[in-house]
Amino acid sequence: MTIKLDNLTPLQLDALKELGNIGAGNAATALSQILSKKVDMSVPRVKVYPIYEIPELFGGSENIVVGVLLRMFGDMQGSLMFLLEEEGARKLLSDMLLGQEVEDLTSEIPMSAIMEVGNIISSSYLNSLSFFSKLTIIPSTPAFAYDMAGAILGTILYEVSELSDQLLLIETDFLGNGEAIRGHFFVLPDIPSLSVLLKSVGVAE
Repeated sequence: MTIKLDNLTPLQLDALKELGNIGAGNAATALSQILSKKVDMSVPRVKVYPIYEIPELFGGSENIVVGVLLRMFGDMQGSLMFLLEEEGARKLLSDMLLGQEVEDLTSEIPMSAIMEVGNIISSSYLNSLSFFSKLTIIPSTPAFAYDMAGAILGTILYEVSELSDQLLLIETDFLGNGEAIRGHFFVLPDIPSLSVLLKSVGVAE
């Protein structure tokens, strides 16, 4: 039976939140290790959003964001996004990764650095999700994104909109160096995969 987003029970939402929390913790640890700095991640927020509201989470469709996108395949399918607003990406690079100001975010070194961070976070998250759910989850090759929020989100949201006019977001902020850097990590399971995931952790009903 396919679970409808607007019918998720509090128990199911709590289970998704806990899975998100485990994944976020592992991702924060991995990020701390490569940066040699403490990185905190917020308690995940699990919420069902109307699709048209998603770009507003990034300050509007025309706000410039930077990040890494990938797809999930295997037992669970969907998308992952690690996104930062443009200023946050510059601070991440200058304060924690490269140690110098960055002019062009699309040049080879800054782009590679952001891709590496996004890849490490995504891999750590998916590994823990796979371990606790006993599902086989295979990530695609990450893709770098630097554009207006509406443009980056458009393709993913279009794919989801064919199945539902709502979207489940498991959202986590990461915080490093005080208030200097804040990013967003979104897990967007396809609706059929949501049923599979909840069944795997014993809260399908």
